[in-house]
Amino acid sequence: MSQVTMAAEKPTTLEECLALPLNESELIEVTEKAKDWAIMHGAAMRSKTNFSPDSLNFAPFLLTPSSFPRKEFEKAVNLQTIINRLMHNVAHDEEFLTTTLAETIKVDEFTANLFNIYKKVLASGFGQRISLGILRSDLMLETRCKDLLDENGSKNEENEKPCAYCCWKQVEINTIASGFGHLGPASKAIQSFVLSELEHADKLKNMPDNQALAGICGGMVRAWEIYNNPKAVIMFIVEDVTYNICDQRFHEFYIREKYPHIKVIRKTLTEVHDTGKLGLGKELIIGDLEVAVIYFRAGYEPDHYHSHNEWDARYLMESSTAIKCPSIHYHLAGTKKVQQALAQPEMLERFISDPDEIKMIGKIFTGLYSLDDNDAGHKNYEMALKEPERFVLKPQREGGGNNVYGLDIPDVLKKMSRVERSAWILMDLIKPPISKGYMIRPGGSMPPPLVEVVSELGIFGVVIGDVDNIICNYQAGHMLRTKVATANEGGVAAGLGALDSPYLVD
Repeated sequence: MSQVTMAAEKPTTLEECLALPLNESELIEVTEKAKDWAIMHGAAMRSKTNFSPDSLNFAPFLLTPSSFPRKEFEKAVNLQTIINRLMHNVAHDEEFLTTTLAETIKVDEFTANLFNIYKKVLASGFGQRISLGILRSDLMLETRCKDLLDENGSKNEENEKPCAYCCWKQVEINTIASGFGHLGPASKAIQSFVLSELEHADKLKNMPDNQALAGICGGMVRAWEIYNNPKAVIMFIVEDVTYNICDQRFHEFYIREKYPHIKVIRKTLTEVHDTGKLGLGKELIIGDLEVAVIYFRAGYEPDHYHSHNEWDARYLMESSTAIKCPSIHYHLAGTKKVQQALAQPEMLERFISDPDEIKMIGKIFTGLYSLDDNDAGHKNYEMALKEPERFVLKPQREGGGNNVYGLDIPDVLKKMSRVERSAWILMDLIKPPISKGYMIRPGGSMPPPLVEVVSELGIFGVVIGDVDNIICNYQAGHMLRTKVATANEGGVAAGLGALDSPYLVD
């Protein structure tokens, strides 16, 4: 066995922010306090197993923050405005979206329905040229860095081996329903309370400030101001049943508290169909209210569209003068197929002019491979069958729980036709560093067990503009999700991960 292979099999670890395990009696006491603190400060969700609109469980959380390299965190924060601009430019490139999604829409009905709305709105002219993007760039640390350079600054192939220093790689960019603007900062608040209770308040300085809720809501308010009708409202598009209620409601309540002159309403796609219409100037009217800004927290998966009515509602909204978050072209820009296309080295030059920015963005992409019905796609298909443990198989979906991992990939791929495969992409499996922590879950055992975990960081960005101009562009806070190291998926709302926050280490 080669040295590189042996090194690759030994997991890289990050040291915890404080010495673990904790004394059992101390652990039980602080855990009970933290559970109550979480519920009383809105770090909570409705139960999927014992649902009641009148009760909440605390959201699963890590008792103490997980370590994250300071340099990589700062790099992610600094890159976000470039990523915002990249995605804005992608969304406004009709030829690129059309060409990139051509094969996918033949076999993926959901993406095809979105694309059909896009083409219809294009044909009739956008009712609103301005879009609001509330994006979240999700990333993981990669322990097998290939950025080691020789003395001349060129890549030294002999030094391409795992290193203790982790670089980060992008998992995906979310352009619709980018959640955890409230739960991200709430995670830091829980863990700050715990560290103080454990007499480690001196460590709080290493937990970065997180103003995600204010930053995201600020984007909606800025869009409302641009719309320029003081009587118009902000409308949240929500699921029929909302489990992740606190994360949504805190956005609404923040706007109402800080900007009491702005009314916020919540509607499902079905309710928009039943009560919505366009005014003489293409204004969106819901009941007797004009809508300035539409913030989609639903509409990103097929189950949200029960019939043609919901698709008609989406088209109605896209045709209107309301500022959408996201507009239909932003939604399409967030598909996995588009992100796979962007990972091609020459493609970034189409959207970014600065060579240094192209280089910085290019470094964060992990391997993304097409499965289209062509020579390149067939070659990637064979690669997946031969070495499935290297990959993740991804469809054009948001919301978690949709991916196929490792050794499960061949069986899934073999059941698809060549054409069906084009609705999926293949991505290199990232090998993140492992750390240890206490994962606190509703109904979990006491004292909670110490488990090995891995984390995924999300950086929020806000961008507002049209095809010609970007009006505002800023980084808007962060969130950290952590899952047990042996789990594939890690969505908190899907019940697989836990809230966390970064503890920066040098």
